[in-house]
Amino acid sequence: MKLISPLILLLIVATLAVAKMPTTQLPGFAHWTAKELRGYEPRLRQEVGGPNKTSSVKLAEYGSSNVAISHREAPGIPEVHDHMDDYFIVESGSAELIIGGEVVNPRKESDPRETRGDGIKGGEKRILVKGDVVHIPHRMPHQLIVQNGKKFTYFVIKVKAE
Repeated sequence: MKLISPLILLLIVATLAVAKMPTTQLPGFAHWTAKELRGYEPRLRQEVGGPNKTSSVKLAEYGSSNVAISHREAPGIPEVHDHMDDYFIVESGSAELIIGGEVVNPRKESDPRETRGDGIKGGEKRILVKGDVVHIPHRMPHQLIVQNGKKFTYFVIKVKAE
């Protein structure tokens, strides 16, 4: 049986120590594993509520951006963000994304920097499936449509545009 040299053993121990370094020594750093993100889905499915059958968990807030994991089981409300870009990374399921065009019956909701409405007229449709990534610039109307009986889970990154 061959023994491990003291130098190799020291390198292994040092590598493990750095890998386990607390995030307090890496301010602002975050890492969500694929397994961890998949683990949110059962919880999100149980917490689905409201007429749009949605649930979300905010994972972090950084001032200029925030991240969440969201789940939908019905169509979302058309919206336009005046100051935030959206990035979606599809974790599971599929949905139709309507982008562009104009919001039908636009109105300001609880956040005066966001417009919502009853639909989108003249937008383009894209089908989103697991692994897809989209960027939706601020001021671009968008709406996620999840068909009846379907489920859609996605990682959301919101970044201040201005």
